Amino acid sequence: MSMFEQLTNRDQVFEFLAPAASPVDVRHGPILYLEDVNVSFDGFKAINNLNLTIDDGELRCIIGPNGAGKTTMMDIITGKTRPDTGSVWFGSRHNLLTMNEPDIASLGIGRKFQKPTVFEALTVFENLELAMATDKRIFPTLTAIMKPEYRDRIDEVLEMIKLKTLRDKPAGILSHGQKQWLEIGMLLMQKPRLLLVDEPVAGMTEQEMERTAELLTSLAGKQSVVVVEHDMGFVRSIARKVTVLHQGSVLAEGTMDQVSNDREVIKVYLGEEA
Repeated sequence: MSMFEQLTNRDQVFEFLAPAASPVDVRHGPILYLEDVNVSFDGFKAINNLNLTIDDGELRCIIGPNGAGKTTMMDIITGKTRPDTGSVWFGSRHNLLTMNEPDIASLGIGRKFQKPTVFEALTVFENLELAMATDKRIFPTLTAIMKPEYRDRIDEVLEMIKLKTLRDKPAGILSHGQKQWLEIGMLLMQKPRLLLVDEPVAGMTEQEMERTAELLTSLAGKQSVVVVEHDMGFVRSIARKVTVLHQGSVLAEGTMDQVSNDREVIKVYLGEEA
């Protein structure tokens, strides 16, 4: 094959353009490990000696009152905020505190914010296609084609997020809950090892909440999923293990029944709602 033919062959990926593999090693411990993490903003201690571990394939719910440090914790994991002290590891190989946000995302950490951010003018299928885990640099993007394995992956995710019948519809016509599912699907297209989901059921109908619970529980075992949520009924419906944050540190941890009956939790969080 001539050099020109090689350059114009859209089925070929050159080795120097391919993204480097960076496997996450969980053979000797959890997939996520935070130890003695502290963060202060203008004298306010947002994170106070936080210690947290998430196992590979685990579904963990994080609850706590406003100001407990939940958002700051996710900011630290994704590289948006640097802690003053402490260590944060992804598997046993990757020190997240030495990496920037794009590098952390490329390792396989996906984050879904509370408000869905989908491309409303594009179809559901096109949103998932755009989010695919492919090399986003100029040359690979210009020479990319829709390979059968890519289409199969999109079909698989469409089935998971229950939007297969809406694949050719613009994302702008979707309900709020469907947009949330689409954004989760866009993250799944990137094949994350760890998925951080912030208040996924805010503004949803009861039926949408039930389907969201089914979706998130179906992901456990395939990915590690951390869900930050205020709706206690929803947390109870999906929780295997719950971590309660208060004033930037872990107040309690265990099953939903265990933390619900914890005196300190009742006092600082559940009691406030009551």
